[in-house]
Amino acid sequence: MEELAWQKPTACGDGNNCPEVAIAPDAVYVRSSLLPDAVARLTPTEWRDLVSAIRNGEFDI
Repeated sequence: MEELAWQKPTACGDGNNCPEVAIAPDAVYVRSSLLPDAVARLTPTEWRDLVSAIRNGEFDI
């Protein structure tokens, strides 16, 4: 895998239990800072759909 520039939300501060995202030209990679070797690869369309679903509260319990 290419070298990725991982980013996490500023709300996490120095926390170690945060989602991290790396955006590449053809994919978006997502991982947890607790399990950095477990990486999910999403297409840009899948990423947009996921972000939209989160914003719309589709995963709220």
